[in-house]
Amino acid sequence: MTSIIFRYVFRQTSAALLLILASLGGIVWIALALKQLNVVTSQGQDAWMLLKMTTLALPNLLAIIAPFALLISALHVLNRLNGDSELIVMTAAGATIWNVARPLFAVAILVTIAVSFVNQIGMPWSLRLLREYIVQMRTDLLTQVMQPGQFSTPEKGLTFHIRKREFNGDLIGLVVNDNRNRSESQTYLAEHGQIVKQPPTAYLIMSRGHIVRRTDPKEPAQIIVFDKYIIDLDRLDQRKDERYDLKPRERYLNEILKPAKDDPLYRENPGLFRAELHERFANPLYPLAFILIALAAVGQAQSTRQGRTERMVIGFVAAVGVRMAGLAANNLVVLNAAYVPLLYIIPLAVSGLAFVAVLRNAKPTSGPKLFDRIEDHLSPVLRHLLPRKPNDADLAGNASVPINTRERPAQ
Repeated sequence: MTSIIFRYVFRQTSAALLLILASLGGIVWIALALKQLNVVTSQGQDAWMLLKMTTLALPNLLAIIAPFALLISALHVLNRLNGDSELIVMTAAGATIWNVARPLFAVAILVTIAVSFVNQIGMPWSLRLLREYIVQMRTDLLTQVMQPGQFSTPEKGLTFHIRKREFNGDLIGLVVNDNRNRSESQTYLAEHGQIVKQPPTAYLIMSRGHIVRRTDPKEPAQIIVFDKYIIDLDRLDQRKDERYDLKPRERYLNEILKPAKDDPLYRENPGLFRAELHERFANPLYPLAFILIALAAVGQAQSTRQGRTERMVIGFVAAVGVRMAGLAANNLVVLNAAYVPLLYIIPLAVSGLAFVAVLRNAKPTSGPKLFDRIEDHLSPVLRHLLPRKPNDADLAGNASVPINTRERPAQ
């Protein structure tokens, strides 16, 4: 019987997980597509480039989405098993809560492996490739899309203009106005410009021109004359107050563990590397914690008169609070290394508390259980937020039976 229960619950949970993960991923993908639509179209790119860029941005969010998709699927499966009285039948046949928990733990292990893979390999690879596409769009704008004699503004505060484009792609009469930083504006004017691609970036080489730089509207502009000036198009895509180096999320594990001694970003803010390193190892702890929260909330066989919906909401809110606490701890680690243990203590402590709650739920007790006490305090609020479903007593016309009556062992 144990193997039958394992296969049944595992199949139900896996199917729900894939469906929910696809739904949440689709919503995030659409949001990213809408955000990038104006940027991509303004630079003369097609739908295929939009599809690639939005898809490459997904792995960066999957590490956060996947544990919540697992939580929702576990709550859904456990609630359905209760609603169809399948959990009650399993309990009556001698099965314990651990017979139901084992397939959930198996799915959680698979999610943990997937999250670890995304954190260590998938996310850095996708973000680096995304950066290359951004440089490619900037290059294509100058060499193919931008029409001679017209001003092109790919983003607010950044304007390009060329007088003529040669057959070999060289630019004649180039003007680049960068006014994105309010404290400083720069205008590049050059007689000749040439794009040189050197993956993963590209360079704009300007010849015989000058730079008009203004840092104070009340002061005269500075004019710098040059014979040759090179602009990194990857840097041109960034604001003046942003770093141009690979961000910690764009680096592989070995590059975070052993950054170059002359790495300017590491020298300036080593806390970013410290926080990213420990977040990659702490993040895979949340799938198991969320499964234990789901088991503590709705893992026990319950009668239809008990408030399963309220307990599901409490479990979901608790998981959201735990994850937000983890993200807050990550921000603290950037500032101070003393907060590093918090990244691991939060998911492990919650897992321990939820495990104790599951053990208490599995044993008959004379008093109310942990989630019963929480539900007692939050039920008045949840009744106003959640739709009320009539129970058997209401349908029979007996209004004297309260909605959330529980069957508890006699004293």
